Amino acid sequence: RRRATRRARTRDETTTAWRTIVGPVGSGDAAVYDARVAKSRAAKPIGPYSPVVRAGDWIIVSGQLGLKDGALVKGGVKAQTAQAIENLKAHLTTEGAALKDVRKTMCFLADMDTFATFNEAYVAGFGDVRPARSTVGVAALPAGGAVEIEAWAWKPARKGARR
Repeated sequence: RRRATRRARTRDETTTAWRTIVGPVGSGDAAVYDARVAKSRAAKPIGPYSPVVRAGDWIIVSGQLGLKDGALVKGGVKAQTAQAIENLKAHLTTEGAALKDVRKTMCFLADMDTFATFNEAYVAGFGDVRPARSTVGVAALPAGGAVEIEAWAWKPARKGARR
């Protein structure tokens, strides 16, 4: 029992971090995590999921739409891509990471004819950072979005840090 308590407190092991962070809202560290996201400028989720989780040294940010204050930004793919990247940055910040830590993105476009415009906005948003990336066309996105971006970041957890 003592070992289990210690593991839950330090959460150095990947399986412990995953279980703890994605646990039900209002229990243990999930409540602490939810409070951090609520106080951040990160976009709130529009469904029953965690917008960002830490699994050991990995930080996984759920797909982000171009939402600001609960509504899609005006300006089409270019503006929605820029806002989705801002939302990614905000969620990464809640876990002590930044765009430079992103290793992989998964991008979804509601219209593949907007691919060139999306690429321009993606490059502008990510700057010199070039994570591995997949981009796929989909029939539709939540809230009528034109673009959604998911990110996986690698940021080694500090030993003994409270997350």
